[in-house]
Amino acid sequence: MTDEQTAEPDSTAVRVALWRALHVRIDSPPHVLEDEIGLRLAAPGDDWRSRADMDPSTTDWFRAAIVGRARFIEDLVVEQAGRGVGQYIILGAGLDTFAQRRPEIASRLRVFEVDQPEPQAWKRRRLAELGFGVPDWLRLVPFDFEAGGSWWDQLTTAGFDPDQPAVVASTGVALYLTKDANAATLRQLASLAPGSTLAMTFQLPPELLDEDKRAGFQVAVNGARAAGTPFISFFAPPEMLAMADEAGFKETRHVSASQLNDRYFTGRPDGLRTSSGEELLVATT
Repeated sequence: MTDEQTAEPDSTAVRVALWRALHVRIDSPPHVLEDEIGLRLAAPGDDWRSRADMDPSTTDWFRAAIVGRARFIEDLVVEQAGRGVGQYIILGAGLDTFAQRRPEIASRLRVFEVDQPEPQAWKRRRLAELGFGVPDWLRLVPFDFEAGGSWWDQLTTAGFDPDQPAVVASTGVALYLTKDANAATLRQLASLAPGSTLAMTFQLPPELLDEDKRAGFQVAVNGARAAGTPFISFFAPPEMLAMADEAGFKETRHVSASQLNDRYFTGRPDGLRTSSGEELLVATT
């Protein structure tokens, strides 16, 4: 049996896909994001909603953070595509489904999904099995972030044009990298063509979380450590903005969880809100 047949997606990527689907299944409309394709890709079995990490009473704020950040980035991509930006890079793509859910936008771009080789091979196979396939405008770029080398070189080999502007999304990645690795990534992305935009999530230090959320977050910290994917880097917003400024970005701004709540969760009948401590850096070249 080949590696492509045996590889499985990262457990974090599956959890994100299931939370996005759970939002559609149990939260009140209007939904912040409509995504059940990730659930179809993951195919977790009929009992997936009984998983401890799907318990609405303890994970609703994580679920809100996941759909809120995804909606924000999709709105950004649509906005930039309307301004003529033609390239979209997703670092650590996991089970992202933008290309399958929004082909009317994605097909006007060249979309590059960068991820670990084996899980990406698995995803390629699942896309074929579900009838989506991989169209020419979608480039799956395999790269082992832990093995060294240059993901930038892999991008250009896959057809990325560094002389043209791009939108770059990096969600749920900074937390797993050292601060030096995050700084190096920011320096690389700051060299993108003028008019490019980065949207990157980062995690607040535990002491900056709402007090009633610290215990729940500690459970997530312990679970990540036990799974062999420990949380490494936490950033206060001024520190993240300073890193991006030092990397060479022209403009930087912090998008807080409260701003996402104001934009996407105000007036919801179910009271769904995000307060997980995951916030966004938006930086332009």
